[in-house]
Amino acid sequence: MQQALFDLIQLLDLEEIDVNLFKGVSPDEGWQRVYGGQVIGQALMAASRTVPDATRIAHSLHGYFLRPGDTTCPIIYQVDQIRDGRSFTTRRVKAIQKGEAIFSMSASFHVFETGLEHQVTAPTTREPEACVSERTLIEAYTANMPEAEAAIHQRSRPIDMRFVDPVDELNPKPMPAEQAVWIRAIDDMPDDPRLHQCLLAYASDMTLIDTSYRPHAINWHQDNFQVASLDHAMWFHRPFRTDEWLLYQQDSPFSGGARGFSRGTFFDAEGRLVASCAQEGLIRLHQ
Repeated sequence: MQQALFDLIQLLDLEEIDVNLFKGVSPDEGWQRVYGGQVIGQALMAASRTVPDATRIAHSLHGYFLRPGDTTCPIIYQVDQIRDGRSFTTRRVKAIQKGEAIFSMSASFHVFETGLEHQVTAPTTREPEACVSERTLIEAYTANMPEAEAAIHQRSRPIDMRFVDPVDELNPKPMPAEQAVWIRAIDDMPDDPRLHQCLLAYASDMTLIDTSYRPHAINWHQDNFQVASLDHAMWFHRPFRTDEWLLYQQDSPFSGGARGFSRGTFFDAEGRLVASCAQEGLIRLHQ
């Protein structure tokens, strides 16, 4: 397995320090705060570890980001076992640093059942091999950066991302409030559906908030622009693998009040809808 993906799996593999208590760490990658997707993925892993019935996998999660996370400090995940029913299991997770909550999440797990089915039609778009890779975009963006700063952006990534219609980060122009991104782990993943869910939760925060400011020709590196995730919800509809291509279709129906609202749907290569998510984020312009 390639090192970047191995490191991500290790990042999601929390240390159990007591009953309902888990410890997570953050990678030393030069960022000032913890990436939100990391906290979501680790919180979901903590909740999953307290559900002994392996046939029950998460079907939904709802989380709120309360404070910026400190990358130099471990994160303690405290799980409250709310309910274990005949069909559903409910957990509440609080992520803590320095005695204060930085993230709060509720998650629900469900036994597999058959039932009525329908779904929206998957969008028609270019195949991932015909789209622009994140690596190509990063190389163009960092071409004139100082070496130390460029190295932070150019590090190996555990998830391969291919953009159907990318933003020009050097010279952004107004674009529709929607985007499509193909994503896939860079190597084969273990056969653990809960791990695949945690990895998808990790990836779901990568581009979702960006969709809400695409119409405004904003570069998130601008000194007068503040961006941060405020909340995040996710629904898992059917089994999937993150080491196979998934199309992440996103749109933003509204922004206002210094907040942007975005929605996302994940389709596999056969066009099956496997997961959905929604997020509101802070998109604040300073004078």
